Amino acid sequence: MIISQATEVFFASGELIINIVTAVVVLMLSVFVGKILALYLKRSLKEKMGKSHLDIILKASYYGIVTITVVFIILPILGVAPSSLLVAGSILGLVIGFASQSIVGNLISGLFLIFERPIKLGNQVNIDGNVGIVEDISLISTIIRTFDGLYVRIPNEKVFTTTITNYVANVARRFEYVVGIRYSDDADQAIAIIKDLLEENSFALKNPAPGVFVDNLGDNSVNISVKIWAPSTDWYAIKTELLWKIKKTLEENGIEIAFPQRVVWFANEQKDQQDADPD
Repeated sequence: MIISQATEVFFASGELIINIVTAVVVLMLSVFVGKILALYLKRSLKEKMGKSHLDIILKASYYGIVTITVVFIILPILGVAPSSLLVAGSILGLVIGFASQSIVGNLISGLFLIFERPIKLGNQVNIDGNVGIVEDISLISTIIRTFDGLYVRIPNEKVFTTTITNYVANVARRFEYVVGIRYSDDADQAIAIIKDLLEENSFALKNPAPGVFVDNLGDNSVNISVKIWAPSTDWYAIKTELLWKIKKTLEENGIEIAFPQRVVWFANEQKDQQDADPD
C-alpha cells in the first residue's frame, strides 16, 4: 500500500517535472518566435512610421505571441484550464467594451493613421478647422499646436473621419497676388519688372514656372495676376517679402498701385456751363 502510494507520487512528480520542462521549452520557443516577428516588422515598417509608434507595434506583437502561447499552450500543459480564464476575460472585456467604446475607436483610428500616414510630425495642417503644426500623434489622440501658441488635442477617431488639409505634403506650394496699377501706367513694363523680381529670388521656383499676366480690367485699375510656386516650408516668408518688393520697385519706376476713384458731377456746375455756352 505504502509502496504503491510512493510509486504514484513518484510518477506524478515525474510527470509534473516533464510538464514544467515542456512548458519552459514552449515558452522559450514563443519568445524566439516573438523576437523573429518583431525583427521582421521592424525591417518592414521602419520607413513607414515613426520610432515611437514602431516600438508600440513591436512590443504589442511580441507580448501578444507570448500571451497567446501562455494561455492556450502552457496553461493546459500545467493542468490549468484556460476556459475559466476565457470566461473571466470575456466578462471583463464586455464590461470594458461598453465603458470604453470611444477609446477603442480612437485606438483603431490611431493604428490606421500610423499606417496610412496622411500627416507627420511637424506638418502644417488643418484638421476640422484646427490650423497649426502637428506636435504628436499617439494611438489615442493627435496634438496640434496652433499658430497662436495653443495646444489642441483631437481624438484620433475624429482625425481619421474628418477632412485633413496638409499644407506641406507637397514639396511646392503656389500663392498669388493681384496687383492693380493705374490705366495710365504701362502694363507691359509692370509685368517685366515683376518677372525680373521673381527671376532674382532664389526661392521662387522656375519649375513650375511663375505666371504674370493681366487678369482683368477693373473699375479703377488694370489688374495683374502674379502666381508663384515656392517650397512649402518657406512659402509664407517669400509671399510677404515679394509683395513689398513688388510695390516698392513699381513705384521706383513710376508705376503706382491704383486706388478707388470716383468722378462726381454737380448739377449746378452743369447748368452754369450750359448757360455760359449759348450755342
